[in-house]
Amino acid sequence: MVNATVARNIAGICGNVISLFLFLSPIPTFITIYKKKKVEEYKADPYLATVLNCALWVFYGLPMVKPDSLFVITINGTGLAIEMMYLVIFFFFSPTSRKVKVGLWLIGEMLFVGIVATCTLLLFHTHNQRSSFVGIFCVIFVSLMYIAPLTIMSKVIKTKSVKYMPFSLSLANFLNGAVWVIYALIKFDLFILIGNGLGTVSGAVQLILYACYYKTTPKDDEDEEDHEENLSKANSQLQLSGNNGQAKRVSA
Repeated sequence: MVNATVARNIAGICGNVISLFLFLSPIPTFITIYKKKKVEEYKADPYLATVLNCALWVFYGLPMVKPDSLFVITINGTGLAIEMMYLVIFFFFSPTSRKVKVGLWLIGEMLFVGIVATCTLLLFHTHNQRSSFVGIFCVIFVSLMYIAPLTIMSKVIKTKSVKYMPFSLSLANFLNGAVWVIYALIKFDLFILIGNGLGTVSGAVQLILYACYYKTTPKDDEDEEDHEENLSKANSQLQLSGNNGQAKRVSA
C-alpha cells in the first residue's frame, strides 16, 4: 500500500508536469510578437502578475518558511524563470514608454517580495508563524489572479461561443487544481488548498461552459491570422488561472 509520503510525492510530480504545461501555454503569443517584431495590443500584465505570484510561492516553499515543500519550489522557480523570459521578449519589442512601465513594475514587485521576506524572517520565529504570514499574501494574490479568466468566461456566455476558450487549457486548469488539492490534503496545507481549490472550481466552470456552448459555437470565417492572434490573447488570460496556485495554481 502506498504511504502518505509517496502519494504526496506522486501528486507533486503530476502537479509539476501539468503546471509546466500551463506556464508554457503563452508560447504562441510570443512567437507572434517575435514574428511581428512588436507587442501591438498585447499586455505584460498577466506575466508581471505571475512573476509576483511565483516569487511569493518560491519563498513560501523554502525550508525556513515551510519545510518539505520541494515541489512548490521546483514548479514556481521554473515558472518564475519562464515568465521572466517572456518579459524579456516583451521588453525587447516594446516602445520606450512600455519598457519603463514594465521595468518599474518589476522593481516594485521585487521590493515587495524583499519586504515580505525581511519581515517574515525578522518578526516571526516558527515555521507555523512564517508560513501563515507568507501564505496569506500568496492566497490574496492567487485570488486576485482569477479576475482575468472571468473575462473570458463572460465572453463565452455572451457570445455562446467557446472559440477563445481552448478546451486543452480549461482541462489542464481543472486537473492542475485537483492534483494540487490532493497534494495539500495528504499533508494538510491550508494555503495551497485554498488557492488550488479556487483553481479547481474555476477550471470546472470553464469545462461546464465548454460543454454548454460547444455546439452553439459558430463556424469561424475570420482569417486564420486574426483567429490565432485572438486565441493567443485568450491563452494569456487563461494562463493566469492556470498558474495561480502553483504558480497558479502554482500555488502549490
